[in-house]
Amino acid sequence: MTESTKPSPSSRRRFALWQGAAALSTLALVPLATGAMASVDASTQEEIARFMDVFLEVKSNYVEPVSDDKLIEGAINGMLASLDPHSGYLDARGFSNLRTQTDGEYGGLGLSVTMEDGVVKVIAPTADTPAARAGIKAGDYITHINKELIFGLTLDEAVEQMRGRPGTQIEITVVREGQDKPMELTLTREIIDLKPVKWEVKDDVGVLTVTNFSADATRDLKAAMLAVEKSLGRKPRGWVLDLRSNPGGLLDEAVGISDIFLERGEIVSQRGRKKSDIERYFAEPGDLAQGAPVIVLIDAGSASASEIVAGALQDQHRALVMGERSFGKGSVQTVLPLTDTTALRLTTARYYTPSGRSVQEGGIEPDIRVPQLSDPDYKNRPRFRESDLRRHLINEKKVDDGLLEKDEKDDPRFAATAEELKAKGIEDYQLHYALQTIGRIGPATPQMAQGKAPAARPARRN
Repeated sequence: MTESTKPSPSSRRRFALWQGAAALSTLALVPLATGAMASVDASTQEEIARFMDVFLEVKSNYVEPVSDDKLIEGAINGMLASLDPHSGYLDARGFSNLRTQTDGEYGGLGLSVTMEDGVVKVIAPTADTPAARAGIKAGDYITHINKELIFGLTLDEAVEQMRGRPGTQIEITVVREGQDKPMELTLTREIIDLKPVKWEVKDDVGVLTVTNFSADATRDLKAAMLAVEKSLGRKPRGWVLDLRSNPGGLLDEAVGISDIFLERGEIVSQRGRKKSDIERYFAEPGDLAQGAPVIVLIDAGSASASEIVAGALQDQHRALVMGERSFGKGSVQTVLPLTDTTALRLTTARYYTPSGRSVQEGGIEPDIRVPQLSDPDYKNRPRFRESDLRRHLINEKKVDDGLLEKDEKDDPRFAATAEELKAKGIEDYQLHYALQTIGRIGPATPQMAQGKAPAARPARRN
């Protein structure tokens, strides 16, 4: 289901957008509660009066004249900054960026980024974009744009500088942990057309790469599966669903893509502040893969909507999840329009996999942990996850520290070097291992298909 991102005071629209402040998370557009001020108690009124005292003192006595807009916007940003890292104020520029990302096309470099200690940090580059081709990797820091230090800018201001007219050049300085010198890179901006799905056939297996969960991702994935079958002239031996470095997308698309491979059962639930604030999403009958083996590839850049899909297929025992532990963003944000051009982005709920797991902090742990041996930097490259963000929400069930440390332990089964793999023609070891695994599993059998009993889907509020 495709929905516009334009706010409507009479409708409720739910999203699961890109995690990070410039690339958002699980969102919904809902009207503001008109009676909010009616519930303000006396102590709150006293605090508001204290705020007004400060406002008036600054307005009257600051060394230079300062506008009301600047003071109020600064106060709003400070208030929301005291919460979790995914809550924030969307000014006209930020709200426009939100719409741009859900439209799925913009001029820029192809980066999903966040802010850490005043510095822009890369969550993941989008495949086949200027950033990815330049070798920018998750965990890199961007310190200068066109030789100008960007420390102190807001994330939206930094993102705006990186975006621009396609064909124009931009110089960025990248700092990577473990390297002595910064990297000076010159990139050419392109139209970043976030086509959500790519496909190819390898070793009789359909490889489906979902780069984001923008509008129509479910439709495009179904079309890709049909294209694979047409290319082969028959059903493939199995499927690889590649969600690596996928920072998220629309909630409806995450539900829809999960549903493609499921016959029945819960896909995801979200739970708010009150015990009664629970909404569940269920699969409808019809496994488009007809029980064929499925492997889901994830890594530290797989977040939000990607974790919904991986968690659903893992809990329903429909797919093997392979790769590295995912990002660990299990919170839901709601966009509350303030005007036609501004809004609040507020964390309002957590989401849970079918078995009741919250992926917050811990992420999705793969069934088979496979390091990306074909990346020569994989051992030295830091993994940046939700648990590294300041003020991140704490998982209600304490995450085992051993789980978080497990990524760093070497597995003796995986000892090949990048050079050895390259000599064998293996450029993507995780995908190579997934294809080998499907080859060992064998073709689908009728017994592999799930039961046919339908499960009801809750009504969507539009």
